[in-house]
Amino acid sequence: MGHIDVNRVSFLLPDGRPLLADVTFRAGESDRVALIGPNGTGKTTLTRIITGEIAAHAGAVTHGGRVGVMSQFVGGYRDGRTVEDLLVSVAPPVIREAAGKIAASELALIERDSYDEQMAYAQALADWAEAGGYEQETHWDVVTTAALGVPWERARFRAVDTLSGGEQKRLVLETLLRGQDDVLVLDEPDNYLDVPGKEWLEEQLLKTDKAVLLISHDRELLSRVPTKMVTLEPGGAGARAWTYTGTYTTYDEAREQRNERLDELRRRWDAEHQKIKDLILMYREKAKYNSDMASRLRAAESRLQRFQAAGPPEAIPIPQKMRLRLEGGRTAKRAVIAKDLELTGLMKPFSTEIWFGERVAVLGSNGSGKSHFLRLMACGGTDPDVEQQPVSTIKPESVEHEGRVQLGSRVRPGWFAQTYQHANLKSRTLLDILHRGDERRGGLDRETAGRALDRYGLARSAEQTFESLSGGQQARFQVLLLELSGATLLLFDEPTDNLDLHSVEALEQALSTFEGTVVSVTHDRWFAKSFDRFLVFGEDGRVRESPEPVWDEGRVRRSR
Repeated sequence: MGHIDVNRVSFLLPDGRPLLADVTFRAGESDRVALIGPNGTGKTTLTRIITGEIAAHAGAVTHGGRVGVMSQFVGGYRDGRTVEDLLVSVAPPVIREAAGKIAASELALIERDSYDEQMAYAQALADWAEAGGYEQETHWDVVTTAALGVPWERARFRAVDTLSGGEQKRLVLETLLRGQDDVLVLDEPDNYLDVPGKEWLEEQLLKTDKAVLLISHDRELLSRVPTKMVTLEPGGAGARAWTYTGTYTTYDEAREQRNERLDELRRRWDAEHQKIKDLILMYREKAKYNSDMASRLRAAESRLQRFQAAGPPEAIPIPQKMRLRLEGGRTAKRAVIAKDLELTGLMKPFSTEIWFGERVAVLGSNGSGKSHFLRLMACGGTDPDVEQQPVSTIKPESVEHEGRVQLGSRVRPGWFAQTYQHANLKSRTLLDILHRGDERRGGLDRETAGRALDRYGLARSAEQTFESLSGGQQARFQVLLLELSGATLLLFDEPTDNLDLHSVEALEQALSTFEGTVVSVTHDRWFAKSFDRFLVFGEDGRVRESPEPVWDEGRVRRSR
């Protein structure tokens, strides 16, 4: 029977700060446990402890059955590995070991085609068969056909960086969900997936009898899938875990009630604590002139010791405060005009206008050209004037196209890029980026920069380099750069993928008061509810308008 038991796990950061404190929960057979909490509270660290990648400083983790793991980095691999490399990396240990021996033997044969190397290669093949490697290849054939539409022999040597993020995710999810693992640990499994992919994932998770622990910030998924939710609640002594049996639909109300109970318990504890201390003071004064009070004083002091040893009730979690100040400004009434626009090799020509103040969501399957359209606007359009040059620190690459995209006067595009497009931010600390500024964003002194980072929950990370941040912290910092840039046209490419629930809600609130235009590519069904217009990149290669979200578009039909 597959299960995970996490018992009083604690973990310290390298600088000695507590990250996790006495975290305890269980995921049993057929349980679907969602692990949530603010960015930086240790969710990914906890999954690495659970899978044995790192050791806890206190506590223990036990699990029954074989464990399959999907890293949060799946979907963003750009390192030259092949489909075979990717599938081997998430295969059972015996398969990984046997595949490693074959790879080493093949390399040795290329370098030294000797009798000994031939025998070693033959033995590696025998070990592969004994480990069940050929049965695994049959499994992988099913997986690549389902995820990529091509059989194993055609897919195995394909470079992973030629796959979209969604295809990488689907490939790994297919092999894990169809595999023999009893326990699955999935870190952000829904990131990069389009909505049909998310709905497929939800259905598979609802059907599986495996024990599943997943990290997700997708509110629709969290409203459908979990049998219980484990929240890492930040505290001064490290994050503690609160387990709620239910889904996100009723989560906020339950959490508010819990915090009210914790607050009441703490007030009662403080009142009782003060009552005992006052009693001791009274007996101490009376004992000075009445020896009969000495025994009562000792009893009260013993009572205080026992009371303090038991300790106070659990503290109310530290509230997460994000104060976004996306201000914007007035622009021309027509913020964006697209005329006979054809994104080369992607979509057929289309025309549209986006008006000042509109909130437009761009929908469609992965690979349909949505991000290209966003990036073209981020470049300032076809022939941008000086005032329409991008204000973002992250510079967009040019986009091949026919037709025209023109931005209106005073429209200054600010671009929120997908998380792997940050070359000019790498190796720089957050303070350095804010201090130096750029040609469109003034530099900030240390104190002002610190206050800005604090508003985004990034004050403790001020001296960290950008690439060392978690995905959610990178996303929050990008929004801060947009705030400081003075953009009047906000262009978001999947902004909610890595943001925690609190941060997404803070972003939604800021966008509701932003004076300007917002265009966002999104597969977040909950986030899309706040938009008032929708551009749908259809599977027939055409772009159409819709007053309501359209989530059932398939992949664009083109030769592959």
